[in-house]
Amino acid sequence: MDQNTLLVVLIVFVAISAVALLMQGVALIGIFVVVRQVRSRVFLLWPQIETIVGVAKRTTEDAGKHLDTIGKTSTDMLGLAQRQLVKVDGLLDDASTRAKVQMERAEMVLDDTMTRFQSTVSVVQRSILRPIREVHGFVSGIRTAVQFLGRSSRSTVDHATSDEEMFI
Repeated sequence: MDQNTLLVVLIVFVAISAVALLMQGVALIGIFVVVRQVRSRVFLLWPQIETIVGVAKRTTEDAGKHLDTIGKTSTDMLGLAQRQLVKVDGLLDDASTRAKVQMERAEMVLDDTMTRFQSTVSVVQRSILRPIREVHGFVSGIRTAVQFLGRSSRSTVDHATSDEEMFI
């Protein structure tokens, strides 16, 4: 390549670079103008933004305080509920134990009562009913003897036949 061609290529590259730099400059000026417009609009809204940010901070702080209070209250309530459940559990255990003891006592009293009732019944049978049976047997014997002696001396044929059939 000769020098003229090289010089032309170099000039073309320099020209392209100059155009590129010029375009970058125009773009930067455009960006600068747009940023100034945005800045002026933001400055118009800035007091409202500061108010909103302040309200958000206060709301966040209030919510944090309320959450702390709610957390403490919840913890206290859970502790109280746990203590109450422990007490109720103790009462149920105590009531269950007492009920078992009372049932065992009632069973022992019932067994003792049944034993005494049976012994009383056997005493009544030995003391009262046996002598009554003996007296009844004695009275039946006397009645039979009186009937036998009070009847006519001879029995009728029907009665004698009936007595004989009984022994056969």
